Amino acid sequence: METLKAIGRKWNSISLIKRILVGLIIGAILGVVWPGNDVLEMLGTLFVSALKGVAPILVFFLVISALANAKGAGAMKVVVILYLAATFIAAFVAVLMSSLFPVDLTLAAAQDTSAAPSDIGSVLTKLVLSIASNPVDALTNANYLGILAWAILLGIALRHAKDGVKDVFSAISDAVSQVVRWIISLAPFGILGLVYTSVGTNGLEIFTEYGMLLVVLLASMAAVAFVTNPILAFICFRKNPFPLVWRCIKDSGVTAFFTRSSAANIPVNMELCKNLGLNKDNYSVSIPLGATINMGGAAVTISLMAMMAAHTMGVEVGFGTAVILGALSAVSACGASGVAGGSLLLIPLACSLFGIGNDVAMQVVGIGFVIGVIQDSVETAINSSTDVLFAASAEYMQWRKEGRDFKPGADA
Repeated sequence: METLKAIGRKWNSISLIKRILVGLIIGAILGVVWPGNDVLEMLGTLFVSALKGVAPILVFFLVISALANAKGAGAMKVVVILYLAATFIAAFVAVLMSSLFPVDLTLAAAQDTSAAPSDIGSVLTKLVLSIASNPVDALTNANYLGILAWAILLGIALRHAKDGVKDVFSAISDAVSQVVRWIISLAPFGILGLVYTSVGTNGLEIFTEYGMLLVVLLASMAAVAFVTNPILAFICFRKNPFPLVWRCIKDSGVTAFFTRSSAANIPVNMELCKNLGLNKDNYSVSIPLGATINMGGAAVTISLMAMMAAHTMGVEVGFGTAVILGALSAVSACGASGVAGGSLLLIPLACSLFGIGNDVAMQVVGIGFVIGVIQDSVETAINSSTDVLFAASAEYMQWRKEGRDFKPGADA
């Protein structure tokens, strides 16, 4: 037993990023020289399954505990406005970039995926029904809008409960967060399995076949992360936003890049907010909320992939249609799953705006799965890091109005 504890301490003493990079390299090498090993493929499957299993429970109990124990609304209104505005702006940036740098897609064979929404009416109906769904069903099927709605109602209802009852929910929330940390500590093995499966199935072309598409996609996400989001932050607290931007990317975005789950990265973001000295009554609500509705990276993916499909099919996209696409993608992105690959099945919805059939749209989804090793990781990094960026920006805005002195991005 002591030997196992010593091994565990030694393992945890090594930087998580270093461990993950080693797993990524080993997975790529084994995928080339020894493809088709079921045990190695199972590592990636187990890792993703564990994240999918724990993330809905995490969001549910975090929000209940946060609202039940909250003492004030604070900067929440500003945070929500920032989340929604940034998601719409991100979608429009993607539309603009794809118009300036169109790419002809080499469409792959259609993927056997679940049915996607076909029009804006159906997706709005689905969102409303998701909010009013059975809470057990919402947890079982990772319906994050339903989970969030029920957690908010229960959290508000428990505001007047006895302290002992509130402490129970706080303890459960802390316990689930610890389970997530344990799962993330095993990420190197999961990443090894995921990369091994991808390379073994598609070859090293998975990193190069759609290189130009990835360049435009990543450039769009970079514009959101380093141009539009910092502008929004500057408007809030009127100081240089880049120390805060870099801190969020370093402490939150890098971890989210490898875990590929905004929901699973919630404990990391909560710890960062604590280190920044933010008000727990605010960030304990805004961070889980951001994992559900702050989906700038997803909005970029949905808009850009739909625009590239339209370009490939020879569909002319006017300015008005592009604006509508941006709004549609932003609304759709808010309903995207908080786990890896959650935005891809919303691409056919955006394609339907251009009259592109489901058969072609699903081929574009297939391309999304091919480039997902990079695309989904960067998308999640942007989504998760900006949860903290805007939570801090809203609070810094309050501090500025109160005349408090502060350095954006510095520890409290």
